[in-house]
Amino acid sequence: MQEIDRKLLEILVCPLTRGTLEYDREAQELISRQAGLAYPIRDGIPIMLVDEARKLDEDAPAR
Repeated sequence: MQEIDRKLLEILVCPLTRGTLEYDREAQELISRQAGLAYPIRDGIPIMLVDEARKLDEDAPAR
């Protein structure tokens, strides 16, 4: 599992809401609670495209 740079995490925002993101190390995703989306991280690179994001399951408990 590849680690993402902390400085990069500090400057990245959700492209849809411009809100903050949470890093889910286990799932390798950046979570936007405001947008209800999870952006994938592939080979250490965050894919910040709304079309590539996964919708969060509203029934699932927050991690």
